[in-house]
Amino acid sequence: MALLSVSELNRVVRELLEAEPLLQGVMVQGEMANVHLHSSGHLYFSLRDAQASVRAVMFRTQARQLIFSPQDGMQVLCLGRVSLYERDGSYQLYAETLEPAGVGAEYLRLKQLKEKLEREGLFAPERKRPLPLLPSRLGIVTSPTGAAIRDIISVARRRYPNLEMVVAPVQVQGPTAADEVAGALVQLAHKGRVDVIVVGRGGGSQEDLAAFNQEQVARAVASCPVPVVAAVGHETDTTLIDLVADRRAATPSAAAELAVPVVAELRLGLEVAKGQLKAGLSHRLDLGQRQVAGLLARRAMSRPAAMVEVRQERILRLEKDLGRASWRRLETARTRLTAPSGRLEGLSPLGALRRGFALVEHQGGVVRSASALEEGDLIRTRFEQGAIESRVERVET
Repeated sequence: MALLSVSELNRVVRELLEAEPLLQGVMVQGEMANVHLHSSGHLYFSLRDAQASVRAVMFRTQARQLIFSPQDGMQVLCLGRVSLYERDGSYQLYAETLEPAGVGAEYLRLKQLKEKLEREGLFAPERKRPLPLLPSRLGIVTSPTGAAIRDIISVARRRYPNLEMVVAPVQVQGPTAADEVAGALVQLAHKGRVDVIVVGRGGGSQEDLAAFNQEQVARAVASCPVPVVAAVGHETDTTLIDLVADRRAATPSAAAELAVPVVAELRLGLEVAKGQLKAGLSHRLDLGQRQVAGLLARRAMSRPAAMVEVRQERILRLEKDLGRASWRRLETARTRLTAPSGRLEGLSPLGALRRGFALVEHQGGVVRSASALEEGDLIRTRFEQGAIESRVERVET
């Protein structure tokens, strides 16, 4: 019986596990749980089924090569080796590759990327910009040797013979295609002085169109300062940039038709608009002339002096009517005041004096009774005309 320390025991078990060929290249299927991407770049997770679980780790170098985002609950196929982590005394699976079980990794990656871009609003209709009515320069991002470039140029020349076009040649499939397309979009938009850009290629398999399903291409289209028309594949093909672009065309030829107007039709439209404008102005001028003629035909315009005389006569009649009305109102008021005036006259002391009576005053007051006087008092007697002063010699009561 051997006496071992804990460290020695764990080392022996690790060596035994690593010496077993079956455990050094094992494929394990299970459900991912406790998925954690560490700041170091290492991916930690567990694989489990209904009865058991095993811890697993994928180091940074391998984790960077994943084309999908591992998530809890995802069924995966994991190829790796089994060993023991001596510090904890637990065995774990060291993953070399991960692949979704039951669905392709590329399909899953594309699905996850589409959901991510949609959450960010890159597919929102309200961010789509209108195409310019009459572009002065067209930008084209595509292969210089494919049928797409020939179709775009042919359609554009037919519709707008004098249109300037700037072609940014790129690889449209292969490992460098996505970076080339994204870079060409940026360069063309900022240095090509273009008004609109058509980007795309002819049809093909999903693998052929893969460059247009990459995140850097989708973001280059979304951030492009000028409108972008996507023309990738044929009508049934749909890629990420079809969803991000301002307009999507079924084919490269259709993209050229969207981006480039038919100049002959524009000229015809201008001529029609010119004729309508001319007819409208002529109608307005004719209407104005008839209105002026109608005004000139009126009496006020033909004999303005007569109209002034008529107004003057009316003013004179109004002045006379106003004078008579004022006189009548004055007489009525005078009549209304006569009766009260007579009554006031009868009550007035001056009225009594005019009838032959006299007013006797003593010390500024009216004498109403002889008993109010004494012999020798000085009194003043007022008549209708004039007054006298006298002294009382005798008082009779």
